[in-house]
Amino acid sequence: MEDVNKTVVSEFIFQGLCTSKELQLFLLLPFSTLYLMTVVGNLFVVILIIIDHHLHSPMYFLLANLSFVDFCLSSVNTPKLTTDLLKSNKTISFGGCMSQILCVHFFGGCEMVLLVTMAYDRYVAICRPLHYTSIMDTQKCIWLIFISWIIGFVHAISQLILILELPFCGPRVIDSFFCDIPLVMKLACVNTDTLGIMINADSGVLATTCFILLLISYTYILLTVQLHSKDGSSKALSTCTSHIIVVVLFFGPIIFIYLWPVNITWVDKFLAVFYTVITPLLNPAIYTLRNKDIKNAINKLINHM
Repeated sequence: MEDVNKTVVSEFIFQGLCTSKELQLFLLLPFSTLYLMTVVGNLFVVILIIIDHHLHSPMYFLLANLSFVDFCLSSVNTPKLTTDLLKSNKTISFGGCMSQILCVHFFGGCEMVLLVTMAYDRYVAICRPLHYTSIMDTQKCIWLIFISWIIGFVHAISQLILILELPFCGPRVIDSFFCDIPLVMKLACVNTDTLGIMINADSGVLATTCFILLLISYTYILLTVQLHSKDGSSKALSTCTSHIIVVVLFFGPIIFIYLWPVNITWVDKFLAVFYTVITPLLNPAIYTLRNKDIKNAINKLINHM
């Protein structure tokens, strides 16, 4: 009886984004370019914030961490997605598949909490400006970042432990380009309905809690901004708008993938690409294009070159 519970599948096979070889070759350049832009964009934001002392404030410290997490999140799946476009046999080892699940949920969970932390930072800056420096000191920023990484890690480990308990002894084809938990569970040799509820509850509690906190925070901030004079509120409103756009881009796909699944293959693949490839690229672009301090730092860097 003990042998039944042992995993006998040593690798999984991805069906990829599509079956057409011509389309896969066509997609190679766009995805390679997108990943390169994501890496360069996010690391540039991190380095810029480190080297420019005018950006040494809590908001930009949090932004640097967000860019680093986006870089890591895009690096989990995009390189393999890109190289697999050249392969007819798209395989991944069992260990590699579990690593993808762990890393996606680790960095994804970390980013959720980090976005809430950034909302808290904006709340303090706009609603309690006189106490901002005392509330958002360096030590508190470090603790908030540390907490976001811890929550992301605990969330990822809890998901992985549940998946590792499953026996995989037959089907091994995943109709996607990475190891997504709902698709991996379908390959198990046992009924996973109860486990699916537990996993969705785990992800749902974290995502819903973060989303509600973000909704409350930005609603309160925007109401506060409306009560202030136009001169003092324009910069705050611009900054908050950037944050809100990033929140919508990040949580939109997550809601449809995990909390309200549509169960249409091409839609799921599109949302997965958007979440793992597009969003990490858009985040630095949004903050760079809409942030005056970042643009000034870039211009100063260019002038010194």
